[in-house]
Amino acid sequence: MTKFRFYGMPHSLYSGKARSYLIKQHVDFEEMTPGHPRYGEKVMPAIQRWIIPVLETPDGEIVQDGTDIIDWFEKRGLARHSAYPESPRQRITSLIFEMFGGEGMVRPAMHYRWNFDETNLDFIEDQFGLFAMPSAPREKRLEIIRKSTGRMRAAAVMFGVVPETIPVIEEAYEELLGELNAHFAETPYLLGGTPTIGDYGLIASLFAHLGRDPYPAQMMKRRAPALFRWTERMNAWGTDMSEFLDYPETLLPGDDIPATLKTLLKRVASDYLPEIRAFTAFTNDWLAENPDLPADAPVGGEKLVRAIGKCTFEWRGKTFDVGVMPYRFYLLQRIQDAFDALGEEDRKSVGALLEETDLSDIMTLRSARRVGRKNNIEVWEG
Repeated sequence: MTKFRFYGMPHSLYSGKARSYLIKQHVDFEEMTPGHPRYGEKVMPAIQRWIIPVLETPDGEIVQDGTDIIDWFEKRGLARHSAYPESPRQRITSLIFEMFGGEGMVRPAMHYRWNFDETNLDFIEDQFGLFAMPSAPREKRLEIIRKSTGRMRAAAVMFGVVPETIPVIEEAYEELLGELNAHFAETPYLLGGTPTIGDYGLIASLFAHLGRDPYPAQMMKRRAPALFRWTERMNAWGTDMSEFLDYPETLLPGDDIPATLKTLLKRVASDYLPEIRAFTAFTNDWLAENPDLPADAPVGGEKLVRAIGKCTFEWRGKTFDVGVMPYRFYLLQRIQDAFDALGEEDRKSVGALLEETDLSDIMTLRSARRVGRKNNIEVWEG
């Protein structure tokens, strides 16, 4: 095998992050559905569960998780343009948006996929069935998928999408659309003329669910056309920024964080910090109650479930009950590790930015035990 094999699906939120990176780095890859027999024969024995995205390298190595796939190339110096800015404020900002895009935006992503059946359902059922069972007759695919959508809708409830919270979820998302549109009307990518890990994090929710499913895609095209263009740009082989005349294929100079991006950082603070605070409190209590977890104990136990329990927090006057997923600490730790590695002056510069955008807490909200990854599985470290 000379090409990389990428196992994912167009409608998969987490596939979008890694796929966009492969495209932008001009990786020679073939995308394969997990419905392909090779997935069961080669991938499942290696990763011990059904999950995407997964990368199979030409040498047969199996890499699971979008961040790990990106870092596989980064650590080997194979990126055309590194996803990680060298300058401190831009590096920390990009890591914050990696976490926010992939985790903090899951609530609107699930809502706009599963609560607009009149517009979305025919498309969703077709796509889920087609890529899960590509060789099965269409009617058989639809029959099976219709029996399994209840589990998918239940996942939306786990993220706090219930009738009582829907009005504020929609209110916040409409505000976010406007702010994202304002930014991408001025800047081709999050931090200039080339994508960063923050772009790859954001594309997860903003493509598969919010930019591709019929109802939210039409909403984005009407209300945020510059944002929709960015979703196209993130899936294009070249820079695809011709409307930005002679824009250089570089990051913004001088470690600049423009005003439109500071507005978005404040959005992360207002829309996601309450949940991070609740996650941290619940997880540290849970760890105190489970002091004997061995090193490298799988998160979620032998069943590898994503959530270790549920926590409650208040946001925009509503009470949210959500599943606590320790993988989010893995992404949060990446921000904190990058900050801790900075020199004193750079930490001061980043700290001033975080204070200005109400995000100072993001450096202090830490799990009592770190979450790592070993053999494609999240584990409790130490």
